[in-house]
Amino acid sequence: MTSLTDEELERYARHIVLPEIGGPGQQKLKRARVLVIGAGGLGAPVLEYLAAAGVGTLGIVDDDTVSLSNLQRQVIHGTDTVGMAKTGSAKAAIARINPHVAVEEYNLRLTSDNAPALVARYDVVVDGSDNFETRYAVADACAAEKRPLVHAAVGRFDGSVTVLKPFEAGTDGSPNPSYRDLFPDAPPPGLVPSCAVAGVLGVLTGVIGTLQAMEAIKLIAGIGEPLVGRLLLYDALAARFDTIRYKKN
Repeated sequence: MTSLTDEELERYARHIVLPEIGGPGQQKLKRARVLVIGAGGLGAPVLEYLAAAGVGTLGIVDDDTVSLSNLQRQVIHGTDTVGMAKTGSAKAAIARINPHVAVEEYNLRLTSDNAPALVARYDVVVDGSDNFETRYAVADACAAEKRPLVHAAVGRFDGSVTVLKPFEAGTDGSPNPSYRDLFPDAPPPGLVPSCAVAGVLGVLTGVIGTLQAMEAIKLIAGIGEPLVGRLLLYDALAARFDTIRYKKN
């Protein structure tokens, strides 16, 4: 059992008074290893809130450096870290938030070749990547290695979140859907414009990334109902959430 120090008991006091979390749940968070794909718009709030929550080890995968145009939404980075590797910039920010969190940096692009071995080292994976090639590589590796995946995507004023556990069955005994059940094929190149082309409201990534952090904490602590087989859609301009159910094809 991973014991909590007096300093940690004070730091996480507002968690510990929650019956659903308590001391045992906080110890689960301390023991947990979470891999975050991308230290950008979605990864920034995910990393900040998981660090603040006391997740013991955070792995960060990103091969990019901080640019000035990132700072409108990637709030884990600052003006003083422009030009720095995003993994290093994020690690420094996490150290300021919570010195009890260990950070493992992977300054690389995740591919179908390196994903399985990387994913296998963690308990939960959170995908904040911005392209379908990486999303498929992450999802396939998580399915093969039996690791729950918290997936999200954003564009302009809209976002979506879901949780994937295709290696388990639902309450009705039927297999849970996979990422390829949700998106059987990647859209043709150029059909889905990048944020650089189409734009994205900075705060939208905060809303969706924070929802991802929430789902990750639920998975670790074993509380609530994760978004398995459900795609949560957020329309920022209408201030509306909708949920779509989907099944294994």
